Amino acid sequence: MVTNEVVINNQVGLHARPATFFIQKANEFKSSIWIEKEERRVNAKSLLGVLSLGIVKGTAVKLVADGADEENAIETLSELILSDFTE
Repeated sequence: MVTNEVVINNQVGLHARPATFFIQKANEFKSSIWIEKEERRVNAKSLLGVLSLGIVKGTAVKLVADGADEENAIETLSELILSDFTE
């Protein structure tokens, strides 16, 4: 299991288009991936789950992955967040 904490810095937080982009990227990996905000953990591959966290700009979240490609998943998703969701 691999974890990493990152801060969401894009203007709209993790809502709508950025959330969809994040989930599409998460679904490219075989590992189970979760995103945690405070004490809540949701499946990072679920749009409703991610949106339910209400992640706004400046929020620190923890990414957690467990599986065959866990390290690559955390690295890729962390870089996506840190790039403010630009490719």
